[in-house]
Amino acid sequence: DVTLDPDTAHPYLILSNDGKEVRHGDIKHKLPDYPERFNYSASVLGKEGFLKTKWDLGVARESINRKGEITVTPPNGNEYWACDNPAVPLSLSVKLQKVGVFVDYEEGLVSFYDVESRSHIHSFT
Repeated sequence: DVTLDPDTAHPYLILSNDGKEVRHGDIKHKLPDYPERFNYSASVLGKEGFLKTKWDLGVARESINRKGEITVTPPNGNEYWACDNPAVPLSLSVKLQKVGVFVDYEEGLVSFYDVESRSHIHSFT
């Protein structure tokens, strides 16, 4: 169960009261410029170490650079890739609306699911 960390959230992001959901807003909020806050990339980290942004979803190391530009691929959206080594294009029949993340710490597994269709998207080990 991941809770998003408001101290890392980009000023355009709006977190739910329970810290479980995030959406991109239209207004840049005036927030303290904490060293851990993203100031360029519309991103937020989970307190447990995971993130979600407007249309990009990923897993980042705690040490990710939070100031300045972050290179995210694919740059134009509407494509889905698992940024593995090598990157894996994902064939999805619909545009994702909600993505679920399952983490099994003991197995070293992170899996992503399409919540609406209840289908598996990709797993990393």
